[in-house]
Amino acid sequence: MEKDLSNYRKIYKKGELLLKQIPENPMELFQKWFYEVDKYFAADETNAMTISTLGLDGYPKSRVVLLKKYTFEGFIFYTNYNSEKGKAISVNPNVCLSFFWHGAERQIIIKGKAEKIAENLSDGYFESRPRGSQLGAIVSNQSDIVENRAFLESKLLELEKEYEGKEIERPKYWGGYIVKPVEIEFWQGRPNRLHDRVRYQLQEDFNWKISRLAP
Repeated sequence: MEKDLSNYRKIYKKGELLLKQIPENPMELFQKWFYEVDKYFAADETNAMTISTLGLDGYPKSRVVLLKKYTFEGFIFYTNYNSEKGKAISVNPNVCLSFFWHGAERQIIIKGKAEKIAENLSDGYFESRPRGSQLGAIVSNQSDIVENRAFLESKLLELEKEYEGKEIERPKYWGGYIVKPVEIEFWQGRPNRLHDRVRYQLQEDFNWKISRLAP
């Protein structure tokens, strides 16, 4: 099977990213871009991001998760701690996050270290989830092999009966991570492939070094 994709081309012309226009802290620029994309360009889930980890088998692996909160400290998402990504993070917490917002012709790449958030914060978020999502977190031993879908659906029905009229507590193997950035790169598509790339690198004094990169 073969398909030539060399003629797939797009002209990027929806924005610019100039050093004289950016803040000293990258989280301020992230907030600005997220707001603009969510308001003017959102077609799907603006908070969908790719997280890449180095697996226990030595291979990097990327998958899409949902960003649930961001602060000046970092980016928070939730998952099963016993999942493939959770096991990878426990051995090597260095991860990469990326957002690609094609409507705005923007991309953000974030290098950082992932660590578990406080249990009470995970408890609070778990309590805010729909009941079906709470049960789903218990049903699924994420990344484990299952015989078929019917097994999962049957287990869900059992748990619905078991927890009928009862509060559902967060399982200890499920919770949040915060990714604390050490480097954030902002990419804005420009005509003739002369894209704007601005990189922030965290320094020892906790200030950010700003550089413009060749496209």
